[in-house]
Amino acid sequence: MGQSRKALRTTAIGTVSVALLAGPAAGVAPAVPMAGNQAQSATADVRFVDITGDGGTVLKANVVTPAGSDDTRRYPVIVLPTSWGLPQIEYIAQAKQLADSGYVVVSYNTRGFWQSGGTIEVAGPPDIADASKVIDWALANTPADPGRVGMAGVSYGAGITLLAAAHDKRIKAVAALSGWADLVESIYSGRTQHVQATAMLSGAGYLTGRPSEEFKQITADFFSSNLAKEQELIDWGKKRSPATYLDRINANGTAIMLGNAWGDSIFPPNQYADFYEKLTGPKRLEFRPGDHATAEGSGLLGLPNDTWTSAHRWLDRYVKGADNGIDREQPVRIKSRSTGGYENYPDWKSVAATERKIELGGSKRIFANIDSGANGGVIFLSSILDQFAKLPPMASIPLLPRLFAAVWKSERYDSEQQIRGTARMHTTVTSTKESGTLVAYLYDVGPLGLGKLVSNAPYTFHGMTPGKPFAVDLELFSTAYDVPAGHRLALVVDTVDPLYIEHNPSGAQLTFSSSAADPSYLSVPLHEK
Repeated sequence: MGQSRKALRTTAIGTVSVALLAGPAAGVAPAVPMAGNQAQSATADVRFVDITGDGGTVLKANVVTPAGSDDTRRYPVIVLPTSWGLPQIEYIAQAKQLADSGYVVVSYNTRGFWQSGGTIEVAGPPDIADASKVIDWALANTPADPGRVGMAGVSYGAGITLLAAAHDKRIKAVAALSGWADLVESIYSGRTQHVQATAMLSGAGYLTGRPSEEFKQITADFFSSNLAKEQELIDWGKKRSPATYLDRINANGTAIMLGNAWGDSIFPPNQYADFYEKLTGPKRLEFRPGDHATAEGSGLLGLPNDTWTSAHRWLDRYVKGADNGIDREQPVRIKSRSTGGYENYPDWKSVAATERKIELGGSKRIFANIDSGANGGVIFLSSILDQFAKLPPMASIPLLPRLFAAVWKSERYDSEQQIRGTARMHTTVTSTKESGTLVAYLYDVGPLGLGKLVSNAPYTFHGMTPGKPFAVDLELFSTAYDVPAGHRLALVVDTVDPLYIEHNPSGAQLTFSSSAADPSYLSVPLHEK
């Protein structure tokens, strides 16, 4: 081991930080050779290495070890796969903090991106095998303890950590931040393509990496709405979904921490909450305001960050073995979008103590293919404005054209209503065409009729008999939002939103109806003070 470690190029983290930030962007190797006496650091140091992944693919990586570490002592080890499109220096700040607290940390660029070899497999089998190969390498080339192995990651790295936990029993704990449990429900929920999110991912993949032929074909079929390939797309997504391997994760007993943002444009919170409820081992769930990766973003810069603080405590407890009390805390921790205050619950079901139904009475007909003015905003921008300025997408509810938007309102509330969890819509739809798309929006409406978006979700149908009613059950994206006293809620349904691909044939009309035998309603989850 000593000889292999001597071969590693060593740099002091304070000296190379600027070179690291410039190197990958310039397409040069982010390694700065230094003289032996200069390489010594009073704190954790960074080594840049090549790790052989699955099939011989070279993965560019960095290793951060505690100050003064040597081969006479074993340390817990954390493996960090990079996020989609980001270089291997992504976790430098967090890796140093972990190393300073006694971990060996190995961060690697996932295959297909930047200087790592191979092609982008979108968390496919080669990516899962890579994670195990990196653990193998860490155990053979660093003072890592084989009995204390953990993984963590943001976004793409989070998904890979969960998949790896299902396939590698050595992984004792993971912290999966802004990731996915169900890839299909993330980008194809309600059988509707989330076009802005997928376009962003696809574009970043082409810009920073080398997409595989399979990835190219899947995205082409996705954007072209190729229904003949729909099942193939679903099967492809399920193969890359940790939820598919839930039994393995539970059997391994891996301690799972999940963190996400209420407004995540790429991986909505619902699928994480559903996955969390089915885990049987040690588990923790945290939701905060923001969009994809914004809740933990400042921590990647080395700034104080609640999400990373929780992740460190989780890893300390279940990888290092520290008795820090996190296992005795209530495991579901959320922050309201309205107040910014933390709330703690024993489980996800307890987040919403009661449900209140808003009747969706009468019969309302709308014409498709026209944007009513109600929409979910723009990925990243809208949720970030909500996170920092409390400015979600807005619409004047009285001015929405009823030819293109169906609108139902609640009574005016005398007291504050704390929405917590997942609102659900049940209604009966009759379409003049066999296919169609509808998008539901829940608004907080003030005295002047201005609505602030609370949540939304799309729904697409195919193969329906024109003129024949059918039931629609739709879960809106989970959230935590406080409706002020004197306000009311409004449910708006239209057929066009820039966030999604719509499937409304020309001239289509949708009718929403309710009956005594099958009443239509919106179920709103509320937390009672």
